[in-house]
Amino acid sequence: MAKMTKKRRGPQQAPKAELNVPVRVGQTVEVEITGLNHEGAGVGRIEGYTLFVDGALAGEKVRARVDHVKKNFGFAKLASVMEASTARSMPPCPVYDRCGGCSLQHLVYEEQLRHKQQIVKDNLRRIGGFSVEGDGAITVHPTLGMTDPWRYRNKAQVPIGEENGALVGGFYAEKSHSIIDMDECLIQHQANDEAVAAVKKIATSLNISPYDEVRHSGLLRHVVVKVGVKTGEVMVVLVTTEETIPRVEELVEAIRTQVTGVASIVQNVNPDKTNVIFGKKTVTLWGSDVIYDYIGAIKFAISARSFYQVNPAQTEVLYNKTLEYVGATGTETVIDAYCGIGTISLFLAQKSKHVYGVEIVPEAIEDANRNAELNGVKNATFETGPAEVVIPAWKEKGIKPDVIVVDPPRKGCDEALLTTILEMKPQKVVYVSCNPSTLARDLKVLAEMYEVVEVQPVDMFPHTGHVESVALLVRQFVTKQ
Repeated sequence: MAKMTKKRRGPQQAPKAELNVPVRVGQTVEVEITGLNHEGAGVGRIEGYTLFVDGALAGEKVRARVDHVKKNFGFAKLASVMEASTARSMPPCPVYDRCGGCSLQHLVYEEQLRHKQQIVKDNLRRIGGFSVEGDGAITVHPTLGMTDPWRYRNKAQVPIGEENGALVGGFYAEKSHSIIDMDECLIQHQANDEAVAAVKKIATSLNISPYDEVRHSGLLRHVVVKVGVKTGEVMVVLVTTEETIPRVEELVEAIRTQVTGVASIVQNVNPDKTNVIFGKKTVTLWGSDVIYDYIGAIKFAISARSFYQVNPAQTEVLYNKTLEYVGATGTETVIDAYCGIGTISLFLAQKSKHVYGVEIVPEAIEDANRNAELNGVKNATFETGPAEVVIPAWKEKGIKPDVIVVDPPRKGCDEALLTTILEMKPQKVVYVSCNPSTLARDLKVLAEMYEVVEVQPVDMFPHTGHVESVALLVRQFVTKQ
């Protein structure tokens, strides 16, 4: 590899000019907050310049310390609240001001739900060009929230490190890889907290070395815990840099003894210097390769690396709404693009003639087929490959869907898939989204042929800025010119 040399600046190049903005880094300013952005930061303006203030709420007057500036906007940390919003709440988490896991605990839950509905509306209007108010507008329903919006996460992925010679484990501070040591997280299922705390204690007693991210040394990188909320089964995954774990028999026996409900103890080996949690090799140290859980009446096998929604209660709400929008009566053929391990597909198969699921990840399709067999589902077919390739191949075989369901990652649908949908012309498209901005972008493309009838936001991740939603699109018989 050629040696990289630092480029010398010629005499004709002037030093970079300072930004001509009304604030500077380190300055404490007073600002009135007029709204919240999609990440939950307060939005204020100083002499027309936009300042995003973490921890501030709409309607408040605050003092904030500027920590970053750009040409058109800057970022600041809340220093003090001069005039508080009536919607401000005292966060119950003792490390809320340091941990980067939640961003909205300081906002009462009812207002969180209203905020998320507004985020969906704003994206549909700004990015999609849709009307969301008045006659002919898309109906954006109030966000479906939780009765008890705590302890909902069924999976914990906890980085392990060292601090002052001691093993620590917790979540990262916001926008950093600095671990905030903790034994309790109020949005985690209590079984996850108990298992992580036990493993930290056991690893310390057995002198198992924690991972040092900077030096790329040490053995234990992450502790991942999954719980089947309906079954009570717990899986503990130890992510290590090497295959050999010293005193592994004692480690396994201690976990078996101290972790209630443990049904599976798994090791994943990740020797690489990377931010990716899992490596390629996974071995079961004790118990089953999988644990089980239910969403509604459907049973799912969950392995160490398989994707499974982290809020099963709200997943059932989301999938029931998807099923309602599909409107299945038992005669429909449905295609589920981005089907993952078959969660939506198996839900839809309960009331559809046949469901075809496509997913680019081979391991996910293996899980989907296993889950179909587990539930005795005979009217679901799964295939590996890009949706924009597999779906046209199905069309050539005479498979014509009445409905196409898409549930893409945050980056939204592949452009080729959107083209495929327009060519296939199903009567309905049901779009499940985890990102309002890419949802709005993709709906704008599909609006060439489809009317976007309504959008239902669902709060899958209370106390964070994330919002899930499902949109119903119905084909227009006259294509827009």
